[in-house]
Amino acid sequence: MKTANGLKTNTQRQWFLYSSISEALSSASSSKQLSKVHALIITSGLNQSVFFSGRLISKYAHFRDPLSSLTVFDQVALKTNVYQWNSIIRALTHNGLFSKALEYYTTMCKMKVLPDKYTFPSVINACAGLFDFEMSNVVHERAFEMGFESDLYIGNALIDMYARFGHLDKARMVFDEMPLRDVISWNSLISGYSANGHWEEALEMYHRLRLIGLVLDSYTISSVLPACGGLVAVTEGQTIHGLLEKIGINADVIVSNGLLSMYFKFDRLKDARRVFDEMVVTDSVSWNTVICGYSQLELYEESVKLFMEMVDKFTPDLLSLTSVLRACGHLRDLEFGKFVHDYIKRTGCVCDTTANNILIDMYAKCGDLLASREVFDGMKSCDTVSWNSLIKGYFKSGSLDEGMKLFKMMKIDLKPDFVSYVMLLSLYTQLSDINQGKVIHCDITKLGFDSDIVVSNALIGMYTKCGQVDDSLKVFENMKGRDVVTWNTIIASCVHLEDFNLGLKMINRMRMEGLMPDVATLLVILPMCSSIAAKLQGKEIHGSVFKLGFEAEVSIGNALVEMYSKCGNLKHSLQVFENMKNKDVVTWTALISAYGMYGDGKKALGAFSEMEASGIRPDHVAFIAIIFACSHSGLVQEGLKYFNRMKNDYNIEPRIEHYACVVDLLSRSKRLTEAEEFIHSMPLKPDASIWGALLSACRASGDIEIAERASKRITELNSYDVGYYVLVSNVYAALGKWDQVRMIRKSIKTRGLKKDPGCSWMEIQKKFYVFGTGEKFFEQFEEVNKLLGILSDLIAKEGYIADLRYVLHDVEDDEKRDMLCGHSERLAIAFGLLNTKPGTPLQVMKNLRVCGDCHTVTKYISQITQREILVRDANRFHLFKDGNCSCGDHW
Repeated sequence: MKTANGLKTNTQRQWFLYSSISEALSSASSSKQLSKVHALIITSGLNQSVFFSGRLISKYAHFRDPLSSLTVFDQVALKTNVYQWNSIIRALTHNGLFSKALEYYTTMCKMKVLPDKYTFPSVINACAGLFDFEMSNVVHERAFEMGFESDLYIGNALIDMYARFGHLDKARMVFDEMPLRDVISWNSLISGYSANGHWEEALEMYHRLRLIGLVLDSYTISSVLPACGGLVAVTEGQTIHGLLEKIGINADVIVSNGLLSMYFKFDRLKDARRVFDEMVVTDSVSWNTVICGYSQLELYEESVKLFMEMVDKFTPDLLSLTSVLRACGHLRDLEFGKFVHDYIKRTGCVCDTTANNILIDMYAKCGDLLASREVFDGMKSCDTVSWNSLIKGYFKSGSLDEGMKLFKMMKIDLKPDFVSYVMLLSLYTQLSDINQGKVIHCDITKLGFDSDIVVSNALIGMYTKCGQVDDSLKVFENMKGRDVVTWNTIIASCVHLEDFNLGLKMINRMRMEGLMPDVATLLVILPMCSSIAAKLQGKEIHGSVFKLGFEAEVSIGNALVEMYSKCGNLKHSLQVFENMKNKDVVTWTALISAYGMYGDGKKALGAFSEMEASGIRPDHVAFIAIIFACSHSGLVQEGLKYFNRMKNDYNIEPRIEHYACVVDLLSRSKRLTEAEEFIHSMPLKPDASIWGALLSACRASGDIEIAERASKRITELNSYDVGYYVLVSNVYAALGKWDQVRMIRKSIKTRGLKKDPGCSWMEIQKKFYVFGTGEKFFEQFEEVNKLLGILSDLIAKEGYIADLRYVLHDVEDDEKRDMLCGHSERLAIAFGLLNTKPGTPLQVMKNLRVCGDCHTVTKYISQITQREILVRDANRFHLFKDGNCSCGDHW
């Protein structure tokens, strides 16, 4: 009886000891406390216990002490129990010692300890952590050989592993073959799709999960939010946001961070800020997200303010520090940039190469090249970004020699990349140094960078701006692949060189190759249509704007307003203006300029007043437009009023262009003496544009004295603008002073200047026809010449007398009459009359100002033929109808 009672008491004591130690293990809250429990287990002789050794291994791993876990495992004499092996493999995997975990798994298999279903999840995670695809296949096959293919936890681990490898087809196959799935299975697949940029599939799986009724958790939401951001699926993202507030997981910091990131990708700052302000708990990721988000959206000042708030609450990490340094660079805020750099030094934060590169760039942008160089010299290892950032800084500051020295040093230390050569091409483009540009082109070809699209685009731009259009086209034609920037660059090149015919061909080729234009493309094409008044092409481009969804872009709307107005379609120009939801100062200026070109000064004044009433502040260009409009409508007092308002109401200092507009305003209204006095009262030295405006009016009015003084001033200025010399020559020709004409023409030749020949053009059924003054070799010349003869007889009967002052050559009167008949706009009008149906309006474009005689003739022709004839010259539009012109002979 005593023996039985003793055994019972001993069992009770042993049970109590086991229970006490187990409870102590569970309640240990630090590695130090756990060590005391470990000592008790050893003194109690329980260190060989499978249960306690396994618990100790797991507990040490929980406290990030894998060495102690290994010590416990190594002290176990008999390692035949799978539980102990599972514990050590899990402990090592949990602490990121993946190689060690796989080593122990291999040893376990060699010792013929059979794995169980608890072994494989940890081993699979170790394979994923090491990115060991080969080992993962072996483990996967072993698990299936042992009959664990239906195990939920192994399936979840496999989905996660394959997703991390980017083998989403295998992850999906495992998922589809699982007999049972939980929310972790779904989350792993959704997360895998999302992390690998398969956003549509991520959303598809999310919707399927919702349909089967599984309860979503924070991991589901945080996995699907990046997919919404990546697809810019605004409605979807807002719906998910609403759902997570309903199910009560919006307070989770990981979910809130996901929402922040998503809204920044949507460019919805108000929503992002509201989420941030409503967050109960924020962490460094939250702050980094908003600081980086504002910086990426170029709201640099806001980014800096947020950083200052963050410093009081969290210790910024390298990501937030580099984001705010980028913002300082863009703001050119050297003082705050230095503060952030000093903060990095004080806190002992170690800058990696990327962070140092950002510092180099920040100092360079802020103009402190000494500090930039100091960071560069202190780097243990520099990459091409380091060199490029520093070299670019020297180039931007104008220290070209020092920049080139650095480039040569870079070539010794490190192979320059394509960015280095693009930077050099940009430099020689700005300098218009074609010789050095060609040297760089040779280096690019030798190094094989000529196959890079960015480099080729830079070469096209360089050759174009240096006037080497043939070389530009060679680079373009030799490119194996072209992007939208390539096409934008080559089309812009055509515009730059005023080769609009080639530009239109390039636009058609771009369409044929199936490349979709972007906003930049349209902003190149539309002004080109404006320049040559390509009405039909302009309308087609407008159609493309709607197809591509760019109609809300203010810059596109502005370009369309200008295009339609310059193509002679003021009605459509106004329609575009009225339909624009957002308007800026450029929009209103385009409208004011349009009214000015059509000689409707009163409507231009009304538009200016509306602009001011809408709260938009006019700039110096808007004032040029309104004074121009007044000038072409004879509204002298109104024009002078706006000139005075510039400085008085808006504190805008008048520029030479504004003074030229006022001179033109007074001169056109035959107030020549007042105009000359105004010139002498100017605080700025008058240039050729000022005297040219006066001289142009003298020619029309016949004021010889002022004309001669203005001509003298222009010749004294030695301008290289041939137009002003031609104007002087024309005035002397009108006055019959042929010696002076010959002298001016000789001066033009001596200076190597070339006069732009007068030409006119028109578009008939999508085809352009160009006519040069005096040209005889064009389609239907004989018929055109015959029609002009008939028209001359008819208008003579109506009272027309040729104004021979507009013939600028010293020849006989009969020859002068013939020369007037050969003016380009007359050839174009006659050609249009021959090739369009009776009553059809004609539209003619001219590169120079319409001469007085042609203006008179066109009025007669409009009356005789009963046609509306719209002529756009270098200054404005003239609408000829029933023998009258919309300009009221005031041009």
